[in-house]
Amino acid sequence: MDFQSALTSLFSAEGRQDPYPAYDVLRGHAPVFQAIDDRWFVTTHELTSRILRDPGMRVSDAGDYDVFWPDWRENRGVAAIVRSMLQNNPPDHTRVRRAAASTFTARRVAAMRDVITRQAGELIEAMPGETDFMTAFAYPLPIGVICALLGVPDTDMPWFRRQAAGLTVVLEPISTEEEMRAADAAARELEDYFIGLIAERQRHPREDLTSALAAAGSGLTGSELLANLVLLLVAGFETTTNLLGTGLRILLDHPDLAARLRSDPGLAPAFVEEMLRYDSPVQLASRFTSTAVELDGRKLEAGSALTLLLGSANRDPARYPDPHRFDPDRPNVQPVSFGGGAHYCLGAPLARLEAQVAFPLLLATLPGLALAGVPEHRDRLVLRGYATLPVTTG
Repeated sequence: MDFQSALTSLFSAEGRQDPYPAYDVLRGHAPVFQAIDDRWFVTTHELTSRILRDPGMRVSDAGDYDVFWPDWRENRGVAAIVRSMLQNNPPDHTRVRRAAASTFTARRVAAMRDVITRQAGELIEAMPGETDFMTAFAYPLPIGVICALLGVPDTDMPWFRRQAAGLTVVLEPISTEEEMRAADAAARELEDYFIGLIAERQRHPREDLTSALAAAGSGLTGSELLANLVLLLVAGFETTTNLLGTGLRILLDHPDLAARLRSDPGLAPAFVEEMLRYDSPVQLASRFTSTAVELDGRKLEAGSALTLLLGSANRDPARYPDPHRFDPDRPNVQPVSFGGGAHYCLGAPLARLEAQVAFPLLLATLPGLALAGVPEHRDRLVLRGYATLPVTTG
C-alpha cells in the first residue's frame, strides 16, 4: 500500500474495517503531513499527545460553524453538539467544564460500581445461548448506567438507546442526508425529554447528575444545560459500547489472556488500558492552531486545521514496541483514546469502570463464551466499534 492509497482507504468503507495497515503507511510517511483540503494529519503518539495538551490549540466552535456551515442551527443534532463543551473554547469551555466537573465527580462515579455490577449481572443472566453481544450487553449496559447517573427512569432506557444511536452520526465527518435527518429528529426528541426532566428536578431535586447540573448555582444557561445533558448521554454511551464490544473480541481471540483475567479480576485495569490502546473506540480528533506553530519542522499558519489520528498514535512503535500485539503486561500504557488537556473526556473514568467491572464478570459467569459467527464493524471513521458481535454463551 502506498501513501495515497493508505490515505484514501480511511475514507472508504472497506478501509475503515481495519485502518491499522493504513496508519502504518501514513506514520512511516511523516509524523505530520498536509493533504485533503490543506488539512494537516498527525500520526505519531508524541505529536498527538503534545497537541491535545497544548492550550494554543482550539476546537471548532459556533463561530467557526457560522463561517463554513451558516445554517448549522437548523439541525438540532449538530446544534446540540456545537453548543456543548465538546465544541467550546475558553472562556466558555472553562466555565462550562468547571460546572460539569464539579458534579461529575470521582466520588459520584465510584458510587456507580454497585449499579454497574447489578445491571451487568442482570444482562448476563438474561443472555440467550446464542446472541448478538452488542444488542444483548454492549449497548444496554452503558445506556443503563448513564441513565441511572442522569436520573432517567429504567422504563425509558430502550427509547434513549434509539435516540442516542441516531444522534451519534453528527460526530462523524462523513454522513448521509438520511442519517443527518435522523440525528435532527433524535435531538429534538431528546431536548423535549430533557426540558421536562430538568423542570421536574428543579421542582424536586434528587441525588442524580441532572439535579446537580440543573441547580441554580451551576452557572449554566438553559441552552448550555440542555446541550451538555445531551452530550453526556451520547458520549457516555457510544464510546463505552465500542470499548465493550472491541474488548470482548480481543479476549475471545486470546483465550490464554482471558483465562488470566478470569482467575484474577484485579488485572482488569491493565487489560482495559491496553484495550483502549490496541483498538481505540475513538479514532480521530480535530484541532485548529490559534497561532503559527512549528510541528516536526513544518510551519503551520494560524487557523490551520489538524486531524489527529488517535488510532495511529496508539500503535506508534516509537512509543509502544511491537504495537500490533495485545499485551496487558505492557508498561506505562497511556493511550490518547480519551483525548487530553482541557478537552480530556469527562466520562473516561466511568467508561473505564464499566469495562473493569464487566469483563471479569462476563468471563467468570460465562466461561464458555465464544464467537458464534463473523463480527461486523460499523462503518464509521471517528467512532470505531462493532455493529454485530455474534456469540454463544456456552
